Amino acid sequence: MEENVLFALALTLIAGLCTGIGSLLSIVYQRFNPKFLCLALAFSAGVMIYVSFVEILGKARSSLMSLYDVKTASIYTTLGFFAGIAFIAVLDRFLPENRLPKNNGKENENDKLMRMGLFAALALGLHNFPEGLATFMGAIADPAYGVGITVAIAIHNIPEGIAVAVPIFYATKSRKKAFTYSFLSGLAEPAGALVGYFILKNLMDDYFFGLIFSSVAGIMVYISLSELIPTANEYGNQRLTLWGIIGGMLLMASSLILLM
Repeated sequence: MEENVLFALALTLIAGLCTGIGSLLSIVYQRFNPKFLCLALAFSAGVMIYVSFVEILGKARSSLMSLYDVKTASIYTTLGFFAGIAFIAVLDRFLPENRLPKNNGKENENDKLMRMGLFAALALGLHNFPEGLATFMGAIADPAYGVGITVAIAIHNIPEGIAVAVPIFYATKSRKKAFTYSFLSGLAEPAGALVGYFILKNLMDDYFFGLIFSSVAGIMVYISLSELIPTANEYGNQRLTLWGIIGGMLLMASSLILLM
């Protein structure tokens, strides 16, 4: 049993660290490139919107359906989704406002990008925490299943790393900071496994997972619509933003197929 626990923990650590690969891919260019930033931000939005509606809300509803009928589970999922939106909207309201006159432009743009990256790190960290616990428990039950799901989640985490690293890199011009924040959001995966298994496993029931997943979906959609897409348009144009969103959705759809 102890060997299975260590093996499962190693798998969740590998999956989580793959967010770092995404961050490295996103910061290979030293020069500021507005079109690349537009595409990357839109790509991140596509990743987060697709995974929220297609995967995370589905997980939330499935968890709640083990406790309630379909209609009640759907109601709780919807409430959790909008509670997540309300939470991040309130947080956004009390953070310093960055939409100041353009003659202060460069500094304000950097502040805005930094905030965007931190929001993405928060949302993806919250998403990775229960996902890490679920992967960990699955790997303990069946190590072969654990290897398969780890490969899929590792690929799935690469675009999530991009979503965190790109705005932070362009805000700070620091590869180290971009990689660090992306890396930390990925560490939520093994952290979820450890904390969940050793401390919270008796409290983390299907109701808990359902509400956490649905709230995280709301947070990620809000960040995408409120921050990522408008900022992408500022650095490029609507057509470039559209193709970035579609590209992010396509890559995330492909990675989710591997989870099936």
